[in-house]
Amino acid sequence: MADTDMYNSVPYDTYSANPVFKNRISAQLPVTGTVSRSTVVYEYPNTEEGYNAAKQNLKSPIPVNEKNLAKGKHLFTIYCAICHGDTGNGQGTLVKNEKFLGVPNYKDRDITQGSIYHVIMYGRNMMGSHASQLTDKERWQVVQYVQKLRSDLIK
Repeated sequence: MADTDMYNSVPYDTYSANPVFKNRISAQLPVTGTVSRSTVVYEYPNTEEGYNAAKQNLKSPIPVNEKNLAKGKHLFTIYCAICHGDTGNGQGTLVKNEKFLGVPNYKDRDITQGSIYHVIMYGRNMMGSHASQLTDKERWQVVQYVQKLRSDLIK
């Protein structure tokens, strides 16, 4: 039986010498410039300039509707309400128990779709990034819900 028989492939241990590759290394690096399928390319850097640019220019690609708002509320309850409070007033359970102080009330903030999304991506001040917990679409759903909470607080 030949070594090239498709039905009986030649096994190679990970990181062992492999004659198929030019450099003889089994574990190859991805091609330069490629990103994994789940990666969302986010063009705004984690700087004050990036925050301000996102605040001015970044807009949601998903429609505002009941389905997205409901999902945003569900995710907000899981990830955000513990600090920001159920209404966005900055009085979540951790704040009430004095574990975190200074969580802002949404009505006191000049926030936009872009600034909210940017903060979810990178975090800001004491808040850490939530990019690894939420998909791109879920982040935008949370943005919609935060905007709704802010609107309700301003009334």
